[in-house]
Amino acid sequence: MKLSQLKTIVKEAVKEAIQEEMKDILMEAVRSPKQTVIETRTAAPLKVADTPGPMNPMMQTPMPEDNRMAMRENIQNVLGSMMPGANGTINATTSNVPMSVTPGMDTMSPNGKLPEGSVSMDQIMGLMKK
Repeated sequence: MKLSQLKTIVKEAVKEAIQEEMKDILMEAVRSPKQTVIETRTAAPLKVADTPGPMNPMMQTPMPEDNRMAMRENIQNVLGSMMPGANGTINATTSNVPMSVTPGMDTMSPNGKLPEGSVSMDQIMGLMKK
């Protein structure tokens, strides 16, 4: 038997099997009892568009002037303590940087040198464990 003949026989057998299975599936689908689906829809309550609120900011009433001033003062108090130099909490100058590269120091070339610093072996091992 040639290979081409075997292929045609296998194709026909597979085609027949698929057709029979499809016929059985379709007959089962047609004969099975149908379930009636009843869909009910409830209407969502209507919102009045003229009601002020967070979803309708254009309709919100303006804040009274005394409340606005109090809120502004509170914000300034909070932000004021975060400003550099306020109560000595934040120092953001270059003199506070622990290791600095001196201008003109070559750190990029193969013969370059890193700045002097003191790093303990515990710190290095801590980085390597992570």
